[in-house]
Amino acid sequence: MTDNEVDRLSKLPDDVLLNIVERLDITDVARTTILSRRWKQIPAMLSKIIITVGSFEPKDGRRKLTSHDIVRANTTVREATRSILECRTGSLHTIHLMSMQFYLGDDSIFIGQTVANTIATQKVASVEFVILTEVRTNCYVDDLLNYGKRFMVFFDSCPNAFGGLARLWLENLRLGESDFPKIFSICKQLEFLRLWRCDTGDLSLLEVEHLQLRELVISDSSLERVDLKWVPKLTVLKFNGFLSRDDPFCLGYVPQLQTVSITNVGLSWHKMLKLSELLGKTAISNLHLNFRCEKIWVKPEGRKHLLPVFRKLSFVNLFNISEECNLNWTMFILQGAPTLKELCITVRDHLCEMTKGKRRYLHEFSEEKDKGLEWEPSALDFNHHSLAELCIYGFRAEDKFVRYARNIMEAAVNLVAVNLYKNPGCEKCKRRLPSGWTLTEMLLIRDKISKGMSSNVGVCFPS
Repeated sequence: MTDNEVDRLSKLPDDVLLNIVERLDITDVARTTILSRRWKQIPAMLSKIIITVGSFEPKDGRRKLTSHDIVRANTTVREATRSILECRTGSLHTIHLMSMQFYLGDDSIFIGQTVANTIATQKVASVEFVILTEVRTNCYVDDLLNYGKRFMVFFDSCPNAFGGLARLWLENLRLGESDFPKIFSICKQLEFLRLWRCDTGDLSLLEVEHLQLRELVISDSSLERVDLKWVPKLTVLKFNGFLSRDDPFCLGYVPQLQTVSITNVGLSWHKMLKLSELLGKTAISNLHLNFRCEKIWVKPEGRKHLLPVFRKLSFVNLFNISEECNLNWTMFILQGAPTLKELCITVRDHLCEMTKGKRRYLHEFSEEKDKGLEWEPSALDFNHHSLAELCIYGFRAEDKFVRYARNIMEAAVNLVAVNLYKNPGCEKCKRRLPSGWTLTEMLLIRDKISKGMSSNVGVCFPS
């Protein structure tokens, strides 16, 4: 690049230069400050400051990170934080998002205090902490306890930083019984909270009371139950994996809850959940259930019980239903949700993620994946007036799939489209991505589904 070209770039308007810089990784942002006096001013105008520890980790993905790698990456995050934020001293430009991802360690307190000072002295609309642990998976109890203590030392040292957070991601923490109430009381601005493998002990209780919290994600915890006692602005709840032999969560005052997503591997001892009881006192609009190709853990219920909960339900996604299961049990959702507009189901056995062999017996996996899903055929004799679209992923030209599609078409009198997809491929297990439908396959399936029916529903085969 010639000097003239540098000059031409530097003479661009502030908003254009800013747009260019905000598309760069934070390491490249720091490098631009040495180009010229003109470029040095740009970081002080950034509306988004996103500093991630991954930007400073070794790029060789095949090598396992060492303690030295992690300390060095965290130290670089600390220096990047100091460099970027200190150059903004006196800036009148609002930071709309300040996101910090770092490892829990000795540098955490410095990062937290620097962020707290920025919140106090500048205009900051939203702050996010993503706090990682050195051991990411397969943590022992001692690791969880150690990380829990280290986090609370960090938390107690930076109350002003946590008090200004809008979003918080935590992982691998075993905290004391009084710690979660303290976190909720200090983090008054918190709108999003993700807890991955966080609890206060095996089969412990987590009570949540928070005025501003809008989205809560709890994954792979050892909690027996989460009691959402008073969360008036909560709109999204995601619950991924639970060990409870009873209902995994209890809904108290959550008047704005709209989206519920539950993922679980159903073991032989898991209770069949009744959605009318689990989601009572709500009127959700979006429901996502992921069965991880194992036992179905929801119990079909009648319209009378479901209508109070499903009266506003418009979208349902039933994901990873085992190939062994009959599909007609899903009709109970259609019958209980009069305003349902779109129903998506995915049927597959995702072999690369499923437990196989002797481990199934040791971990008490159920070999009867659709046990308890009795559904009376007479329950199919009803009309649904809102459903417009049915999507089936993993569709095959077998009787149970054809019969299910016909049942939906007969019940949903205003159905517009039935979209049929092959089993989605998986890069992880190196399975070949499925090819599209052949013309012969499409004609055969369409004929089987529509035979003897007067419906004008379009049976489609999207790529």
